[in-house]
Amino acid sequence: MTILETIHTPVGGYAPDFELPGIDERVHHLRRYLEKYRAVGVVFMGNHCPYVNLYLDKLKKIQGEFAGSGFTLIGINGCDAIKYPTESFDNMKAFATHQRLNFPYLWDSTQDVTRSFGAIKTPMAFLIDSNGLVRYKGQIDSYPQALSSLREDYLRNAIASWFKSQAINPQETEPVGTSLIWRN
Repeated sequence: MTILETIHTPVGGYAPDFELPGIDERVHHLRRYLEKYRAVGVVFMGNHCPYVNLYLDKLKKIQGEFAGSGFTLIGINGCDAIKYPTESFDNMKAFATHQRLNFPYLWDSTQDVTRSFGAIKTPMAFLIDSNGLVRYKGQIDSYPQALSSLREDYLRNAIASWFKSQAINPQETEPVGTSLIWRN
């Protein structure tokens, strides 16, 4: 088993800045998003992950609900595309088109950004304010297959609380999903 060093970005700490290629063939900079939006949601995801597939509609709804309020969601794929070709950049493009993603989908081919954030599962969400501080990290909600009346919408509630200048509670949850695929 390979042990990898992660930075483990804490809630209240600064999110690592990044420059990553997107499926739109442009380079995306976190700092530029933070200059443009009141908050940014970063979700580490993969093309193969069954948990990501359970959450895609929810993520698209979150993007649609908060886009007009100064929010954007960003998906980042930091999975190893060498061992798992389904995670390749070309397959990311096909995945995003097939799933009709309404948010940028970026490729972390070196896994440096994924490691810097301390992401360990797909999906794993981070809410970042315009100053670059992490305000929430963890699960998107308490259980992807539960009825909405039985589910706690952690990411959505964190975004709504942030925009209302209310305390985010909880600020951190234990991510649930597929373990990230790391390169040796």
